[in-house]
Amino acid sequence: MVALVAHDNMKHDLAEWVDWNWEKLLCHHLVCTGTTGKMVAKTLLERRGESSNSRFDITMLKSGPLGGDQQLGSMIAQGEIDALIFFWDPMMAQPHDVDVKALLRLATLYNVPTAINRSSADFLISSPLFDSHDYVRVVKDYKEYIERALKE
Repeated sequence: MVALVAHDNMKHDLAEWVDWNWEKLLCHHLVCTGTTGKMVAKTLLERRGESSNSRFDITMLKSGPLGGDQQLGSMIAQGEIDALIFFWDPMMAQPHDVDVKALLRLATLYNVPTAINRSSADFLISSPLFDSHDYVRVVKDYKEYIERALKE
């Protein structure tokens, strides 16, 4: 699954990127937070020129500030997300900045390929590994951390 997320000021940029890469994206199950998901679905429908009954594989989560970031983080922790494309706004403080940091932390912790802007998204989607079902992500073994002795 490929997760698509965008802050409000970046939704237009993500819509343009989705429009440019729609054929490749339709080969994947997409997961989106709230408003971003509606925008992605609208872009894909317009691009394909089909009715609103058109089917493509997209899961819509709650809006980021309403828990969508945590839902997506849970999916990352469960190993369900293969790539995260998150167009975040570096110029605007977000009311849910702690959620965003937690989401990016989990993507890093579980070694999920992550793009944070159009350039890195272009590099990610153009990689031969993007469509490879043979690629196995290496996730660090945290057994030692989990089993560490706690100080009393």
